Amino acid sequence: MKKSVIFDLDGTLLDTVEDLGHATNHALKGCGFPERPVPDYYRLAGRGIMNMFRGAVPDGRADEETLARIKGLFLAWYDVHMCDRTHPYPDIPELLRTLMARGIHISLASNKYQAGAEKIVTHFFPDILFDPVLGQRDGFPIKPDPAIVDRCITAAGVTKDEVLYVGDSDVDMQTGLNAGVNTVGVTWGFRSRAELETFHPFAIVDTASDLARLIL
Repeated sequence: MKKSVIFDLDGTLLDTVEDLGHATNHALKGCGFPERPVPDYYRLAGRGIMNMFRGAVPDGRADEETLARIKGLFLAWYDVHMCDRTHPYPDIPELLRTLMARGIHISLASNKYQAGAEKIVTHFFPDILFDPVLGQRDGFPIKPDPAIVDRCITAAGVTKDEVLYVGDSDVDMQTGLNAGVNTVGVTWGFRSRAELETFHPFAIVDTASDLARLIL
């Protein structure tokens, strides 16, 4: 049994793509750009909001002034609407409660901006202790840089071989490799099984129950 599990957030614990897509489209529209189909955000999300904006704007329009304006419009909208259509994936709350009951340390390592990560986790998982909740912060590298995982390991007081890192994307698989920890890909998130397999993770699971069995 592992002593600590580090979770990605968007696409792993929560299906956030509709609210991310609607918020970005609100910002695009506010800048006079065409909106994107919401399914496009399965590909665009996961690399931090600034990279999501760079991918969403028309080619050649990702200058810093434009991105700053989109960010302002996005944050104002998303802060109000981030929980409109977002929901936990099946059996995720039960999985987290089971891990806590078994004394397994849980932490969060996300490329979602810090304030958003804290707010959404508190809303959907009020009874779960994530220690720490780490998101994208100014002055700190984002995944796939391993620093965020290293901080979670330090907080848990465990060794790397006592940890599992769980995520749904190529970014997560690369993060786990960079951190030198066993990494588990989940197929219910934003990316495909084939994408996860490219990185040869420790395991790939299809359900929260499968993940629970692997951890315990």
